[in-house]
Amino acid sequence: MMFGMRVRGGLFAALVMFAVPVAATLAAVTAPAYAQSVDSITVEGNRRVELETIRSYFHPGPGGRLGQAQIDDGLKALIETGLFQDVHIDQRGGRLVVVVVENPVIGRVAFEGNKKIKDEQLTAEVQSKPRGTFSRPMVQSDALRIAEIYRRSGRYDVRVNPQIIEQPNNRVDLIFEVNEGVKTGVRSIEFMGNNAYSASRLRDVIKTRESNLLSFLGGNDVYDPDRVEADRDLLRRFYLKNGYADVQVVAALTEYDPDKKGFLVTFKIEEGQQYRVASVNFTSSINTLDPNALRSYSRVNVGSLYNAEALEKSVEEMQIEASRRGYAFAVVRPRGDRNFDNHTVSITFAIDEGPRTYIERINIRGNSRTRDYVIRREFDISEGDAYNRALVDRAERRLKNLDFFKTVKITTEPGSSSDRVVLIVDLEEKSTGDFSVSGGYSTTDGALAEVSVSERNLLGRGLFAKASVTYGQYARGYSLSFVEPYLLDYRVALGLDLYQRQQLSNSYIAYGTKTLGFSPRLGFSLREDLSLQLRYSIYQQEITLPSTLNNCNNIPTLPDGTPNPAFNPSPAYAGLNGIDLTSTNGLGCFYDGEASLPVRRELAGGKTLTSALGYTLNYNTLDNNKNPTDGLIVDFKQDFAGVGGDVSYIKTAIDAKYYTPLVSDIVGVIHAQGGILNKLGSQDLRMLDHFQMGPNLVRGFAPNGIGPRDINPYGTQDAIGGTKYWGVSAELQMPFWFLPKEVGLKGAVYADAGGLYDYQGPTSWAATGEVNQPGCVKPTNNPPTPGTCLGLSFDDSKVVRTSVGVGLIWQSPFGPLRFDYAVPLTKGAYDRTQEFRFGGGTTF
Repeated sequence: MMFGMRVRGGLFAALVMFAVPVAATLAAVTAPAYAQSVDSITVEGNRRVELETIRSYFHPGPGGRLGQAQIDDGLKALIETGLFQDVHIDQRGGRLVVVVVENPVIGRVAFEGNKKIKDEQLTAEVQSKPRGTFSRPMVQSDALRIAEIYRRSGRYDVRVNPQIIEQPNNRVDLIFEVNEGVKTGVRSIEFMGNNAYSASRLRDVIKTRESNLLSFLGGNDVYDPDRVEADRDLLRRFYLKNGYADVQVVAALTEYDPDKKGFLVTFKIEEGQQYRVASVNFTSSINTLDPNALRSYSRVNVGSLYNAEALEKSVEEMQIEASRRGYAFAVVRPRGDRNFDNHTVSITFAIDEGPRTYIERINIRGNSRTRDYVIRREFDISEGDAYNRALVDRAERRLKNLDFFKTVKITTEPGSSSDRVVLIVDLEEKSTGDFSVSGGYSTTDGALAEVSVSERNLLGRGLFAKASVTYGQYARGYSLSFVEPYLLDYRVALGLDLYQRQQLSNSYIAYGTKTLGFSPRLGFSLREDLSLQLRYSIYQQEITLPSTLNNCNNIPTLPDGTPNPAFNPSPAYAGLNGIDLTSTNGLGCFYDGEASLPVRRELAGGKTLTSALGYTLNYNTLDNNKNPTDGLIVDFKQDFAGVGGDVSYIKTAIDAKYYTPLVSDIVGVIHAQGGILNKLGSQDLRMLDHFQMGPNLVRGFAPNGIGPRDINPYGTQDAIGGTKYWGVSAELQMPFWFLPKEVGLKGAVYADAGGLYDYQGPTSWAATGEVNQPGCVKPTNNPPTPGTCLGLSFDDSKVVRTSVGVGLIWQSPFGPLRFDYAVPLTKGAYDRTQEFRFGGGTTF
């Protein structure tokens, strides 16, 4: 085929691919073009495109005349606009005539066959738009884009066929016919070269999951090449954290298996040797900066396994501390010298003067909803400050932890001069509101349902708000919460909580309670692993009790002198300790099944107001807050009641859990807890302020099943609590190796020990000056005889309670579930046991 004009190879390929009929046109131009001006060009066939617009693509040469080269370039430029189906040039009687056939106008763009992805999402992705110019290359590009969207959602069998329906007046309708195909999952995940860790342990590290019966509730089993690539980095970081300084994740091999209709993913790993730290040294090229001054900020210890994550955190904290000391451009660079024979590494932190670079601007992009200041306050640096990469990395981590954005990436661009940089913060926002309906069941609270509405980024200002309503078989209430994370622009969180709770009587307690309270709190982050919370709590509390458990109806004569119709002188109500039921001293009233004396005392006292100041110190080094396998978490709490109100006390409690990986994916857990309650001044302690313990201290015991208890056989024998408790537990958690890891099932074996004792609440009713129980006559002896309705007889055994048991832990798609079966080995004479316990819930 001969051409009268030069056409580039790329343009020729495009014309052949999309059948643009210009070849014949170009062949027609065989004679040299006459030199003429742009204004002399005649245009034919144009309807929407103006004459002058078409002429503007032809640029005159020397002398303002058009030569062959200018005509050639103009022709190619017109074709590349995509506005025309055909363009050709004629020479008629010395005139240059440009003949065009315009592309149709798109009337509508529609999608058919798409069920998994909505029309709105596809419309936003395609470039072909209604009332736009129809272009075959653009349509083909749109079809590929639609297919790519489906592949990202795991449907690699998708087929997209664009259909063009011609309409009058040079208009077309564009229909994308979509055959979605079936979901393409990951059928197997294997590892090559892993000697130190089992395949099941490494599957826990990565995010990609194998398809199973419950995969429809999640999405990580869908093949995603980006996720697989990210898993390579997760595996590498896991090995580096555990001493394998030479590890390489060489490749992630993926293969589609048509028989299994899914992908087979294989990670090829070269582990290398495991290293320990032989020495930690510090050097400084800055004369005025003593390197040993930063030694306390190192998290790397001699003799420990090499840990790249601890090394990174050490560098970050040391560099930040150097900046605080006035060395804004100091750079900390770690160096590791390996001893291949001894499998050790010597770490040297070298502190040098870095380049003097300043931050010119911080540009934020992609935050359509979140206010700029919400993002900027996560930076410890601002415009004009010295550029510090450690502080930039910390800001990026903080922004990710906000959970406001799908992606967060901070990059740098050159500034207006060589010593200036511009920080670019690229964000992609995501939904931060939640509406949930939750349901659950436990052997303590029975069936329970909760409806809640929350917003993590209220009005784009970074505020948190939540409202919830709970209604259950034995527990009901509501709560309102609000958190301002930056009070007065300081890194101090202000929280406000308003709540109302109602606990109904059940098989474990004979009485109910109603609590209405308000609690403001302040939260401080002292370090990344250490936080402090200060709080004030004020709440009103009262006891509810059926009238049958709070009467004095087994006396022959009522206080007004009339006979008591409920009096029963039968032998079944024989007196205890020789008490005569036929007398009117009221001491026999207990024997018709009344609640314990401390309970009735609380009821008679009416509503009680508690006003308390408190704080919580939290230390947390867990590797994963939801499913920890390594680290320590400690909570230390103290509350001081008596800042006004009706009660006063000091309550102290500590709770610590230590997780450590053992062998073959087995995780060891040590749990220790304890608490003490002391009264302030001469005011007695209430029963409700005492600690109540059960399976939360030693599994195998019923709720409120441990500790001091009213032992009168004719009453409800309520647990009355204690002022001191302690508990320790050792547990081994292990996966079921014969089940897929994605099922989320783990087994546990454990041993618990603990005790609750030293009741210091009321033990009598009728002491001088006290209000007597309604319906009862004051006794003749003071204090009253223990074991009567006006005198408490209770057990306060110092026996150490112990138990052993097994558990089933399920991180199910319906929420976390746990089943425990524990057998008490030692217990008090009046303790109550509950060998099986279940708890869990879901959100839907």
